[in-house]
Amino acid sequence: MKKGDKKSIELTKEQYLNLAKVVYLGNWMANAQRDGSPENPHIEEYESISDLIFSFATQFGFEKYTDHEASDGSRYFPSNDFTEDTKVHELHDEYDEENFWDELSERLGGRDFYKKYSERDFNKMTREERFMKMQECETAWEDEFENHGLNRVEILKQAKDFGIQI
Repeated sequence: MKKGDKKSIELTKEQYLNLAKVVYLGNWMANAQRDGSPENPHIEEYESISDLIFSFATQFGFEKYTDHEASDGSRYFPSNDFTEDTKVHELHDEYDEENFWDELSERLGGRDFYKKYSERDFNKMTREERFMKMQECETAWEDEFENHGLNRVEILKQAKDFGIQI
């Protein structure tokens, strides 16, 4: 198939809705942190496929799930009804929650690993030893957050700046 050749697929109403949710979530993952400025543009290939999929909402009986920008006629957006009724916002929340704790544990574990082991120690370790020791540092934070959340986490610089004794 040559680039630009069009093919068609047939979808049931349920399949279309699931496709719309997947496309919405993919576009959100790619573009949610981008503001559309020249310095931080949206990734157009994801925006355009989202526009295309949501342009079919009315044909599948989901007119309330899309908003259309009339100025240029090419932009289709998922409506608030879409995000609420399909509960895709709950998937965002689940992802953000899990990603937050994983990322925090990885970053603090990595920081602690490099504080604990000198460059000389690091160079003496095998790749497997480095991995295992890094995992130990990350797991310590995972355990801390699982058992105590952020309750026992203090930032020393901020505490010092505010005259708080820790």
